[in-house]
Amino acid sequence: MGRVPSSSKVREMDVLHAIVQSYIESGVPVASRTISRRRRDSLSPASIRNVMADLCEAGYLSQPHTSAGRVPTEKAFRCYVQRLAKGRVLLAELERLKSELGLIETMEGRVECSSRMLTEMTHSVGIAAAIPTSSQILDQIELIGLTDQRVLMVVVTRDQTVRNRVVTLDEAIRQEELGSIRNYINRNFSGWSLSEIHVELQLRLEQANAAYDAILKKLTLLYSKGLLDIGLSPEVHLEGTSNLLGLDLHLTREKMRELFRTLEEKKKILQLLDRFLEQPAGEVAVQVGLSEASPNMRELSLIGVTVALPSGLSAKIAVLGPMRMNYERVISAVLHMGQAFQSLPA
Repeated sequence: MGRVPSSSKVREMDVLHAIVQSYIESGVPVASRTISRRRRDSLSPASIRNVMADLCEAGYLSQPHTSAGRVPTEKAFRCYVQRLAKGRVLLAELERLKSELGLIETMEGRVECSSRMLTEMTHSVGIAAAIPTSSQILDQIELIGLTDQRVLMVVVTRDQTVRNRVVTLDEAIRQEELGSIRNYINRNFSGWSLSEIHVELQLRLEQANAAYDAILKKLTLLYSKGLLDIGLSPEVHLEGTSNLLGLDLHLTREKMRELFRTLEEKKKILQLLDRFLEQPAGEVAVQVGLSEASPNMRELSLIGVTVALPSGLSAKIAVLGPMRMNYERVISAVLHMGQAFQSLPA
């Protein structure tokens, strides 16, 4: 059996969480008298001062001025959010989000809508990303002949993501032949994952009879030019950076500009999500203080969840906000949005 925490330890954590909650609400150092009024129990202000002294010594609280109250440290915030990370799912809220997302057919649209709704729900920075993998499922392809021996290749996956590219061939292929190749791929491989298609196509094209089949000969030509090699480009959307302007992040004007430039780069946003959202799919991750990613993010926190989608995509739903944020509300928003996103049909 696990060791049961002592009553003094439980009392310390209760006082700590009350301090963090008070600081989130007020933004000013918290005095023992404030906690005594909040708790309304038998613990006197003197007893609370003793507990706060112990918490200071343990690194949970700091004292900005000799006569001031205490301020929670990053360690305190991390302890606080551990209680909240398993938030409850409210069916009415989940159905509302599912209904709104369900009106949108494309993955790009759902990503954009998710980040916008997160911003509206939390008044912070909403982030949503759909990251394709080789297990994406093919819906159909289209091949269209252009001038100068060029071909437009369009690939649609089951999540309604559409990708296209134009290639130049060494020899011309008539539109009739392109139609036959399109039909061959769609008839044989619609519903297969892209990785499975690559393996099977490679086997078929290597067989001796492929050299004598007119369609397979032309298909070999297109395959060598990257047919179905659509590139795994993530879809990322971020909304609400203006919500950071009113925060006291203790940054100079130039450092604030650097922060905004960072948030404009899709690659850096993905690196941030990959680095700090490492929990198993479906579990909310909370990173208090992001100084490891950038000194300019020292007073920011990231709350997010990774969800695996049946279409072969991995989605990341997250909120970036001040360390002094309403964690309960943000965790709830992220949890509900993640589940709504995951429940939608491909």
